[in-house]
Amino acid sequence: MKTEYIGPARLLGRGAGAAALAMPATQHGFHSRGRFVKVLKLSAQGLPQSWITLEQAVIHYASEEVRWEAGQQVAVFRGGHNAVTGQQSVITINSIIGTRGVPGINPFDLRPSLTNSKLFARDRNVCAYCGNHFHETELTREHIIPLAQRGRNGWMNVVTACRGCNHRKRDRTPEQARMPLLYAPYVPSLWEDFILRNRRILADQMEFLMAHLPKNSRLHG
Repeated sequence: MKTEYIGPARLLGRGAGAAALAMPATQHGFHSRGRFVKVLKLSAQGLPQSWITLEQAVIHYASEEVRWEAGQQVAVFRGGHNAVTGQQSVITINSIIGTRGVPGINPFDLRPSLTNSKLFARDRNVCAYCGNHFHETELTREHIIPLAQRGRNGWMNVVTACRGCNHRKRDRTPEQARMPLLYAPYVPSLWEDFILRNRRILADQMEFLMAHLPKNSRLHG
């Protein structure tokens, strides 16, 4: 089965703004950068379920599990020809799909996993103590109540800190170190988590996700 990656498509990288991505289709498949494209899979009711590959998306189409589509067309899969009609099978993939079946994610039971990349994205790569913006390689996960003082390694007890501030604070609370927090931690919502977990999001996917964020979300900034 041959695949064509449809361009142009704007691909958004976290923390780096928007980057143009316009990859032409090739004779033997989609351009190598097309492998970075993920399809946003939602339940039929519109709740986000997962980021899936183009190959995983085509299985949902072939199994007639796609109930609705949104966003732009991002790829075309071309299969064999019908022995009777001579027509070639063609499946066009959209960037956002709603699938039938029981949702795999219950938004009321969700507790987003904590990773450094998601934490830095939540805090916009800004140190919670000095307020400066840093590249993620210069950032650390900082525990407000230190682990040495029985602090927890969870969303509500961690913030982003530059290496210098983390070293200066050491195993002390902000009060003990006289280093007040410039912003408060929070647990990302379901919609925020889907933005935080994907480094490359198409412009129409980002628009769809942003429309569902809480009004006070830091990701609006």
